[in-house]
Amino acid sequence: MPQDHHQKRIRIPNATLLPEVIQMIRQGHSVTLPLRGYSMRPFLEDGRDKALLVAPDNVGPSDAVLAEVAPGQYVLHRIVSMAGNRVTLRGDGNLTDEHCALDNIKAKAIGFYRKGRHIPDSVTGHKWRIYSWWWTHLYPIRRYLLFIHRHFIINNPIRQ
Repeated sequence: MPQDHHQKRIRIPNATLLPEVIQMIRQGHSVTLPLRGYSMRPFLEDGRDKALLVAPDNVGPSDAVLAEVAPGQYVLHRIVSMAGNRVTLRGDGNLTDEHCALDNIKAKAIGFYRKGRHIPDSVTGHKWRIYSWWWTHLYPIRRYLLFIHRHFIINNPIRQ
């Protein structure tokens, strides 16, 4: 019987999907989650990349985590700082911070499948650590870098 190579994608709202993902992680599973949104640009893209998530053991600054920042509102952002139970988060593509309690961190990213690759970039790998260090330290000029990325790289008619 011939195989149908056309894949049908079903978009499940985050409010429905993420509680199930969190439950699986609590049960000890790892989960590969397709990314939605633009808050982790320029290196992670909506609909293109995926995050490999596990239980949030030993989280700290620079870790990318899945956190509930308001009831039913989840983000996958990097931890900027921690003070006691209070966690400050910021998406790589964002200029403003978000906050949550330490208990509201639901998962930790240990790798990212980028650009259609089948092997994840590990967050403990040399490449990811260098990128993370540079990007977080470029925060004061990030607005200009994101503008350049958005207007000259993403919207470049030569690339399309």
